[in-house]
Amino acid sequence: MVLRKNNRKTIGLQKRIVKGILIIGALSLLTIFILGNHGLHQLYKLKKQRTEIQNKIDLLREEKIALENQKNKLTTDYKHIEELAREKYRMAKKGEKVFKVIEKKEN
Repeated sequence: MVLRKNNRKTIGLQKRIVKGILIIGALSLLTIFILGNHGLHQLYKLKKQRTEIQNKIDLLREEKIALENQKNKLTTDYKHIEELAREKYRMAKKGEKVFKVIEKKEN
């Protein structure tokens, strides 16, 4: 009887040790899975970074299209070129009079 009780205690102790080792192992694997280099946290950060980069690419594509349209206007649209020359460089056609407005300075 004494041997059976000791044997049962030993088996019970072994089962608790095995359960403890399994729980510690499972927690370790879970921690590595979530926080490791290839874990969920890293995956979340990479997806966020990818989204930000994709948004930046989209903005740059739109800017590129706008610049190409502006380039085409500057090379083919003579009315647009004339408007820019008049506004930016104060140019005038032959025979036109240009008036310059001088504001009064108050003392």
